[in-house]
Amino acid sequence: MIQGLSGPHLIVIVFIIVLLFGAPKLPALAKSLGQSAKILKREVSSDDPVDTDAAAPASEPTKPSGTAGTN
Repeated sequence: MIQGLSGPHLIVIVFIIVLLFGAPKLPALAKSLGQSAKILKREVSSDDPVDTDAAAPASEPTKPSGTAGTN
């Protein structure tokens, strides 16, 4: 999707964004987008099923190996 964008295309997109939001609001917009990206990355990595499966057996209590056959 982004591979076909060249320099003039990006300049037009930036110009449209400046017209829509205004120059004074752009730093706040960029900051909020950055915070949203950080939150999204954190949530995606915390919902990874591979991480939860690996952490589940570690939370279960384990028996010492010497007491398994001494009942």
